[in-house]
Amino acid sequence: MKTEKMTESYKQLYHNLINSILKGRGDRSQEQRQAAFNNANLPQPLQALIEKVAHHAYKVTDNDINVVKQNGISEDQLFELIVCGAVGQASRQYESAMTALAEAIKEGGYHAS
Repeated sequence: MKTEKMTESYKQLYHNLINSILKGRGDRSQEQRQAAFNNANLPQPLQALIEKVAHHAYKVTDNDINVVKQNGISEDQLFELIVCGAVGQASRQYESAMTALAEAIKEGGYHAS
């Protein structure tokens, strides 16, 4: 019973985070934040940066940031989009892991939980 409550609490926190990032107040539009979250339909060089953040964050350099800033995006706006991109990728990984766990449990691997 306690585990179920904790699971529901974590799910609610997760959904609150996503909702806040995508629909809360921000310097970029909800559409731009959603695009960064989805890692899709962004103009270059922003798309290249968000792709790098999502898959190889350790490779992001000052030059990557500066190239995007030269296209008229402020540091605050860029930070917002980078957070959206990173959380979007983490969200996809989380959802994938939860699906795999549910499948394992359904197939009799209840020890996986």
